Amino acid sequence: MNAVTSDREALLAAIREDPRLGPLFARVDAAMDDDPGHDLAHVLRVALWTLRIGGDTVDPDEAVAAALLHDIVNVPKNSPDRARASELCADQARAWLPEHGFAPDAVGRIADAIRDHSFSRGAVPQEALGMALQDADRLEALGVIGLFRCISTGSRMGARYFHDDDPWATRGRARDDRAYSIDHFFEKLLGLHATMNTAAGRAEALRRTAYLEATLAQLGAEIGEAPPA
Repeated sequence: MNAVTSDREALLAAIREDPRLGPLFARVDAAMDDDPGHDLAHVLRVALWTLRIGGDTVDPDEAVAAALLHDIVNVPKNSPDRARASELCADQARAWLPEHGFAPDAVGRIADAIRDHSFSRGAVPQEALGMALQDADRLEALGVIGLFRCISTGSRMGARYFHDDDPWATRGRARDDRAYSIDHFFEKLLGLHATMNTAAGRAEALRRTAYLEATLAQLGAEIGEAPPA
């Protein structure tokens, strides 16, 4: 791509016109499944935010390629192989990217960023591309989209929204975010802003975290039991 864009339609047009990214995009589109939390719309949002966060510190083509491929192997959240998901995606990137004209050094940077982006892996990227991709992907777990993804992922695993008798896990039960989606807020989502690598990612994460906190306060008002401070 010739320039960084912050507009989805402009990004799509730039991808489709690019001799490397266009065919890669079509290949990714054909390979994605129907998981609404890890679909083509998700990877495009991650691409936009990787570009916004990375700015002039990342190559735009590499940023978009990393975003397109970061979830190309979608391992379910409750799979024993979940911690290896980003490694599998990185392996797929190393296999595909040379076929789409990416040089070996670019393939290495993109694959490393994909490998290290995952929360489950627990890695802290050291390069600009990896930091931008990880922040962009974590933003998807926050705000309105994060709320939607949390509930839809929980539903796919058979989770309930919250425990009827102890919704905030304040009366003796242990939190279990595979059984209750609201538990996931406390187990992961509300602390994500502190894991951001960049100032831009952290600022956006704090804005989106405030929405999740407001959502919990509203839920507390509806069920007659305020969430813990």
